[in-house]
Amino acid sequence: MPTPAEPASGPAADRPVGPVRPARGVLAGAAFLMATSAIGPGFLTQTAVFTGQLAASFGFVILASVVLDIGAQLNIWRIIAVSGRPAPEIASAVVPGLGPLLALLVVTGGLAFNIGNIAGCALGLNVLLGLSPWLGGLLSAALAIGLFLSREAGRAMDRFAQLLGFVMIALTVYVAVISRPPLAEAALRTVAPTHVSAMAVLTIVGGTVGGYITFAGGHRLLDAGIRGEEVLPQVTRSAVSGVLVTATMRVVLFLAALGVVSHGLRLDPANPPASVFRLAAGAAGYRIFGAVMWAAAVTSVVGASYTSVSFLRSVSAPVERRRRLATVAFVVVSAAAFLAVRRPVQVLVAAGALNGLILPAALAVVLIAGHRRSIVGEYRNPLWLTAFGVAVVVAVAVLGGYSLVGGVSQLLR
Repeated sequence: MPTPAEPASGPAADRPVGPVRPARGVLAGAAFLMATSAIGPGFLTQTAVFTGQLAASFGFVILASVVLDIGAQLNIWRIIAVSGRPAPEIASAVVPGLGPLLALLVVTGGLAFNIGNIAGCALGLNVLLGLSPWLGGLLSAALAIGLFLSREAGRAMDRFAQLLGFVMIALTVYVAVISRPPLAEAALRTVAPTHVSAMAVLTIVGGTVGGYITFAGGHRLLDAGIRGEEVLPQVTRSAVSGVLVTATMRVVLFLAALGVVSHGLRLDPANPPASVFRLAAGAAGYRIFGAVMWAAAVTSVVGASYTSVSFLRSVSAPVERRRRLATVAFVVVSAAAFLAVRRPVQVLVAAGALNGLILPAALAVVLIAGHRRSIVGEYRNPLWLTAFGVAVVVAVAVLGGYSLVGGVSQLLR
């Protein structure tokens, strides 16, 4: 098991020798990897569904989720960086044997999400280019595999995430402007909602920083050799940037959907995000939806595969070649499962909630690690930051329990 001074394994081209000065491109790449991992088919679906249900009051859900997201990501990224260890090793250092269990939960969730991501790729290319779903899914999986097999996989992944992240936001801004949302109403209800949904908050937090997404950026920085107490200011900025990029896309899509529903139009329950773009901008909007869906889905395929395998790597410590092959195999299994199953809207919404249930346990373990000398050396997590993290653990756990009880009650009726 590596000590805080030892480098974590990762793309060979990214692994420096000696002290590391964080490169701006790597820090931005980690932020966008986290953001684009979150912005997938489920993200688009959840945002459209809850906007249809809550209208302008969904702005409050977004605001609450951003606060909770920052509290979770700041703690997790900083402890990973200062310890120089991936999350499963930190977990096992806190409770022996906990690391493999955490890895199992995260990898299982990542695989489930990746099936939906491949399906989103297929839908996006079907809308954009008219390709059959199976061909669109396989071509997108092949693109992701090509990224992981490239000589500078880490750098290629960073640039890919940044480019498509900008494309998604720009296209959605265009649709949001056309839909003419009631901005004053959205601003008012963001701080004074008429009604609040605990399930919506839990789902959005889970879809933004739950499951594998929580660790995507932190593990990417480790692979690039960025670790130690001296780099914490840069790591902090990168973590916050990742949350804000995700929030920007969420707000823009929310406004686009709000513009549609505020004019009395109803979203199609079979494909809520597609109906947002179509109702706002007609046939051209539907094509734009195809581009946004594909970009969101394919970047999430990359993020889910990379991060899930980073958990397996920390458990089995494979060499570089085996790491690459494991990542490729993860994409192949996801694509094969996509060909065998379907992806209903309800499953994507529920997946975010399930990811949210993993978050409080994982964050609680990291908070304990932040005060263990054997894990972080002389570093001590700031008291205010620990308190922030504890508040997130309690809030998400309570929201999860409330939503679970409510779901069980509905089933028993």
